[in-house]
Amino acid sequence: MTAFVASVVEAFSELRIHKTRVLLALLGVMLSVAALTSVVALGTMAQAGLVQSSERTSGRAATLGASVYSATGAVDTGSTLAAYDDVVERYRIGYSSVRLDTSLSIRGPAGVVAAPTTIIERDYGVMRRLDVVDGSWFTEVDEQRLAPAVVVNEAFHRLVGSPDLRSAPGLTIEAETPVSATIVGVLADDYAEAQPQAFLLRGQAEQWDLGQDQGIPPALELWVPEEIADALTARVQGDLASQLGAEAQVYRQDYAAQGDPYAVVTLGIGGIAGLVLVLGAVGLLNISMVTVKYRVREIGIRRSFGATSGRIFFGVMTESVVATFVAGVAGVMLSVAVIKHPRVESFIAQGVTDLPPFPVGAALIGIAAATAVGALAGLIPALVAVRVKVIDAIRY
Repeated sequence: MTAFVASVVEAFSELRIHKTRVLLALLGVMLSVAALTSVVALGTMAQAGLVQSSERTSGRAATLGASVYSATGAVDTGSTLAAYDDVVERYRIGYSSVRLDTSLSIRGPAGVVAAPTTIIERDYGVMRRLDVVDGSWFTEVDEQRLAPAVVVNEAFHRLVGSPDLRSAPGLTIEAETPVSATIVGVLADDYAEAQPQAFLLRGQAEQWDLGQDQGIPPALELWVPEEIADALTARVQGDLASQLGAEAQVYRQDYAAQGDPYAVVTLGIGGIAGLVLVLGAVGLLNISMVTVKYRVREIGIRRSFGATSGRIFFGVMTESVVATFVAGVAGVMLSVAVIKHPRVESFIAQGVTDLPPFPVGAALIGIAAATAVGALAGLIPALVAVRVKVIDAIRY
């Protein structure tokens, strides 16, 4: 232990003596580590953004979609919903939602609008990671309202005059008996020219008999653990078919149904990071070799005073490792400062519901890579230093 501490202290002393050389060598390492860490961090955050976008479209992994149909006639909506409820209760599904795509005539300041409406349950917002830009998604309180609660997208919100949700803006849903509803939340548009869309809770749609008489069979979405998704798919399909006497189709609809679609992105990030790391290692190795050449006299004198080959080897190696570790920490700090800059962060956050924090893994990779580069770049110079003889101190 004493020998190790002495070697580390000696390495710091040598770094102070050769400050100019060290700064030149470590500047390249620091920038390489900063680039490496930034590439890994940006890639990880970008991949998270792509995953979130896919989850909004098709659900989180693993989301099962279930639907029923009959070749001989229409499927009874009430029986279908009862079968769905039985499946959710039987298999104790934590997150599930009925989905019924319909259309409602909604009266607002601009007149009556035939708005595409999706009848869902509260879990749907979590399963699809919906981006609420104003107000809130449906809560348990909304299910107890005397008037239906409605969540709309930004296009619909603009169509009705962009009212302040704090004033509980109302709408009238045209039905046999007109129903007054309240907008409680606004979702971000899926794309620039998105059409007006509304969301309505299943319980309230059933209570006021809204949008369920258009002959469109409801679907069921289940968010389940990936490890049981395949087995549960077959079981749910069999249960629905036996209960309803109709054809049932259950399948994985999330982005990971056919494996990880972002594996190519991960490989690309790894390739770029590896290239950056190699370039930094080559630069450090060149400077280290030149340094050992100019330290032949010093090393020879140390050998004459009894320094062993192991001590010389470990000393040169430790100098490189200690220096690159410090450079790695500085590079990671530089990378964090750049990526967490408000302008950079706002650019990364485009289209992302929950921007992930700076990945700790990227920081650890940066520091570990710097240390590994220091060890590899110090290995060859250390082997060269071991071969220095006492006579070389006189010759040089």
